[in-house]
Amino acid sequence: MAKVVYSIVEHDGGWAYRVEGTYSETFASREAAHLAACRAALEQQQSGLTAGISWEDDRGRWHAEISRGDDRPAAEVEG
Repeated sequence: MAKVVYSIVEHDGGWAYRVEGTYSETFASREAAHLAACRAALEQQQSGLTAGISWEDDRGRWHAEISRGDDRPAAEVEG
């Protein structure tokens, strides 16, 4: 099973979570960024319907792929 790690980091004068080099929006506090990362991690692990997804890699390129509804990674929040 794949594993995704959300890291809480300072970013753009505030706080954000980062996953594989990609940053979330900026939050005013570390606690707000941590809560948002926990929410995103929980959502990512939820099984559901097979669906098309798009995501941006660390070079700023967008990718489109099919994600099976039962193929979800383990997710954890650091920091």
